[in-house]
Amino acid sequence: MVSWEASFIYLSEKQKTMKGSGLSPGIATGKALIIRRKEPVSAVRYLENEEQKSDEIKSFDLAVEAAVNEIRKIIEVCGSNFRPDDISILETQTEFIADSQLRNDVADCISKDNMTAVSAVRKVTGEMAKTFGEMNDEYLRARVTDIQDAGNRIVRYLLRGEEYTVPVKNRDTILVAEDITPTEALTLDSKLICGILTAEGGRTSHAAIIARSRGIPAVGGCGPEIMSIPDNETVIIDGTSGEVLINPSSKTIKEYEKRKKDFDSNAEMLRQLRDKPAITKDGTAVALYGNISSFKEIENLTECGGEGVGLLRTELFFMTSEDFPAEEEQFEFYLQAAIAAGKKPVIIRTLDIGGDKQLPYFSFPAESNPFLGYRAIRISLDRQELFLTQVMAILRASMYGNLKIMLPMISGINELREAKEIINIAKSRLAASGKRFRENIETGIMLEIPSAAMMTGLLAREADFFSIGTNDLCQYTMAVDRMNSKVAGLYDHFNPGFLRLVATAVEQAHQHGKPVGMCGEMASDPLAVPLLIGMGLREFSMPAASIPVVKQIINSCSAGSCEKMWKKVMRMDKQEDIRLFLKNEMK
Repeated sequence: MVSWEASFIYLSEKQKTMKGSGLSPGIATGKALIIRRKEPVSAVRYLENEEQKSDEIKSFDLAVEAAVNEIRKIIEVCGSNFRPDDISILETQTEFIADSQLRNDVADCISKDNMTAVSAVRKVTGEMAKTFGEMNDEYLRARVTDIQDAGNRIVRYLLRGEEYTVPVKNRDTILVAEDITPTEALTLDSKLICGILTAEGGRTSHAAIIARSRGIPAVGGCGPEIMSIPDNETVIIDGTSGEVLINPSSKTIKEYEKRKKDFDSNAEMLRQLRDKPAITKDGTAVALYGNISSFKEIENLTECGGEGVGLLRTELFFMTSEDFPAEEEQFEFYLQAAIAAGKKPVIIRTLDIGGDKQLPYFSFPAESNPFLGYRAIRISLDRQELFLTQVMAILRASMYGNLKIMLPMISGINELREAKEIINIAKSRLAASGKRFRENIETGIMLEIPSAAMMTGLLAREADFFSIGTNDLCQYTMAVDRMNSKVAGLYDHFNPGFLRLVATAVEQAHQHGKPVGMCGEMASDPLAVPLLIGMGLREFSMPAASIPVVKQIINSCSAGSCEKMWKKVMRMDKQEDIRLFLKNEMK
């Protein structure tokens, strides 16, 4: 195999093709501008006395104040060009920078380990970034860049470095960088920037979210090789497929210009779909909801045509708190979600920690298989006061909107009954204290353990609704760690056995008159959508940006043809054949 370094010599004579991950859809052709940041450097040293330590803590406090003021200035100067979601990203970074837990950790490193403020900030934010980077959840993994951005901002003020600005001067510029920070993405001039190409980054990074909201095509995860692209080299990126072409021929440029026109025309059609319902050509209605981690994402969800929240993850709220949040603090969080959604449903998943989602203030036991161990509902049932506090807050907030409770990692009927008992205790406590709550709040469960999926009919006697979490359900069904590169290829939601398991769960839920949706990655897979409709699924929940495409697919097919498609797939025994069949049908 020819290495990048070897083939790169011939770029001036020969087109080079690379493959990354599509972060923001669209096609862009432009001249590359390589961003090489020079981080401020400080000599490693250790403090010798208490006076030096006190001075370092004071320097940290001043740097934090300056960093917060810098962000507020960005909002003040550029705010008129920002969307509400953009401002919330900056406000979240402000909260992190000024967080008392961050200060306590940095002060401990200074006081106990004799570190300078710079070393302490780098250590604390580095450890936090490492923790998030190792998580299985894509959204939480993507917060690494946010943490690094905030830490670098504080360090820059500690070292009195200048703010880094992206030096864009020409139109049709494609930025090429190791990664783009949220702040950089927010302040980019979309009149000059036509595309973004990064070595790292995923779809749920704030930079990717911002690029999508501005309609800037972006490709990430291309690896460090892209930093060898010469400045001003012609580059084409396809933010949908993740394809990158360097030094394309004139024929290729014309081909992609036509593709861009077709894409832009289709994108306009998708925008017009926002307020239209998702209904198949033969009249079958399908509900499209969104997966979010904060009430601040609801506005963007609505703009994308979402009909409600199919999954509100609560763990990020817990992970960014100094301790288990009190009832009032949680009530405020859920209340804001209820108000932001109005009459639209908001399904709140109770605390899903453990496995790869750790809390800095909670000690998890050492486990050989943490994903199969002490996590999610198992912790809630073990630490019942924590669960009671969360449920009481949700119950109170439910008076102000259409909130529902969803329990994660249920494996059998006993766990569901025990959880419902605790919910009833929460209601009794609220009633005794004179606090108002919705008595008939719906309680459902995530179907993400095979035993639960197989006994959906039995669980339907106790649960009000179901949501299929395909990420974990597929992982557990296939006995595959999808983060392990050695076996990740076995993780495939088109595996015939897995498809049958999903179909069984849907069928059993409907037999008992209970709604069932899907909130895993499979719900936003264009190939899977017709197949899922053919199984009988009528509720999908996904990242907001995926909703328009899924809606277009639903509006262009008929439920009858989807059912026939599913019957044909049922006779297939290999996922490769299933994928090929679906691709041909989608054409």
